[in-house]
Amino acid sequence: MIPRVVAIIQGRMSSSRLPGKILADIAGQPMLQRVFIRTSRSATVSQTLFATTTDPSDDPVAEYCDFSGIPFTRGSQFDVLDRYYQAAKGAKADVVVRITADCPVIDPALIDDVVKTVTSDQSTMDFAANRLPPPWNRTYPIGLDTEVCTFAALERAWKEAKEPQHREHVMPYFYEGVKLITDNRHRPLWGSLQTGTSPRGFNIALLHHTTDFGEYRWTVDTPEDLEFMRQVYSRFDGRDDFSWKEVLDLVHDNPDLIKINAGVPHKTLKDIDERATGH
Repeated sequence: MIPRVVAIIQGRMSSSRLPGKILADIAGQPMLQRVFIRTSRSATVSQTLFATTTDPSDDPVAEYCDFSGIPFTRGSQFDVLDRYYQAAKGAKADVVVRITADCPVIDPALIDDVVKTVTSDQSTMDFAANRLPPPWNRTYPIGLDTEVCTFAALERAWKEAKEPQHREHVMPYFYEGVKLITDNRHRPLWGSLQTGTSPRGFNIALLHHTTDFGEYRWTVDTPEDLEFMRQVYSRFDGRDDFSWKEVLDLVHDNPDLIKINAGVPHKTLKDIDERATGH
């Protein structure tokens, strides 16, 4: 039986560093629309939906999704794990893809690579990603981040996870403390695979690209990031189906583009929204 793969894009208006960013215009469309369209092109994904919050500040997000025909759900503002679980359960997902709404060059083929790591006939993986936070090394640019898990694993995390960082960042409960080793049985064309079993018993896979581009920043957290993305889209003359490899060629041919947001620090798992803890 072919599993039902549901991609859930999380986003809210009250971003701590750039409020309202998910509705910011990029070449004539709001960023969340860019992310939705590109995610929807994934061949392995059965349905793509947007998961925002019930907070009144996200009413414009719900209104835009409703107007544009984007399927959406609304859930907890800070317990994003619950927001994901309820959305996945409602969509009858067998496999869940986590995407964030600040990644407007997310690549559907790369999503497929991560999904297949979980859904292939020989797979025993509960969770796969193309990036994990430090201390693990990442080799794909920041902003192509894709995490995939089985619904059974998500349900277990939803029931068991108690720490604020587990609830806000959705999937750390799976991979915390895992020791990963290169899996020489599987040498995919795009690079390599590291696998391991976490202390909580989840089977984890991390995808690596052959060349390390992990320092490249293709996400939107600041005005500089937004300007970078607007410049990228403008160089493709209205196309929105360019691949991440084409973006790579673009920034290599135009090194000044990288300078636009080169000084922006990336958030970490230690960054918990203090509103969630009452501080």
